Formats: sequence, structure tokens, C-alpha cells
Amino acid sequence: MKLFLDANVLVTVLNREYPLFDTAARVLSLGERKGVELCTSTICLAIAFYFAEKKSGAAKAKEKMALLTNHLSIADLNAKTVRETLEDSAVLDFEDGLEYYVATYADCTHFVTEDLGDFHFAKIPVMSCRDVLFEAAKVLG
Repeated sequence: MKLFLDANVLVTVLNREYPLFDTAARVLSLGERKGVELCTSTICLAIAFYFAEKKSGAAKAKEKMALLTNHLSIADLNAKTVRETLEDSAVLDFEDGLEYYVATYADCTHFVTEDLGDFHFAKIPVMSCRDVLFEAAKVLG
């Protein structure tokens, strides 16, 4: 499983936002399991940093980001991603489209977000943190 983590999942963990924090943190811990890779994008990291900085200040946000990025691969956003997003008439939110196409080009098997309805156009499974934990339990045992 290669899981793409949307910004809202990262923000939840960095800012310890309840009630979702425990579930999102468990999703991040899946990265320690054999057969699971966690991935995100530079845009998701920028969004997560912005909200972490607002809550904790710049120095603490950088510390949190350094810890977080040690456990994630960071997929590239490039011109092809931008073009695909612009050409897909089903994409209603540009940032969501960028994230989705970054995930697909990074060969992610699942897109993890709490904004499921925003990705109605997706061709890979889009799952909440809770649902991806159930899926991982089935796949990984």
C-alpha cells in the first residue's frame, strides 16, 4: 500500500486536533509497517506548516515538520501535474486536483483525506483515516 496523505491529515497530527488526532496518528504509524509507504506533496506540507506555525510558532512548527518528513516520501509537483489538473473538467478545486494528480503520478494506491467529497473524480480509492485503517488491517493482517 502506498498512501497519499492529504494536508488535513497532516494538520490534524501536527496540531493534535481532536477528535481525529488518534486515528490520523495511527495512519501515520502505518508507515512503520512492512508493505506500507506514506507519501505527501510539497503543497500539503506547506499547508500543514502554515497551520502548525499559527498554533505553535515558527520554531516549533519546523521541529514538528522535521519529524514528520522523516516518515514520508515527498512527491513532486510538476508541469504535467498542473496541466492534468487544468484539463480535467471534473476537478472543481484546483488544489485538490493538484494533490490527486501528484498522488497518481507517485503511484499511490490510496488517497487519505477527511474531505472525501472533494475527490469525486478520483480513480484510486479515496478513504478517510478510519477507513484506511480498516483496509490496512485486511491487507496487512
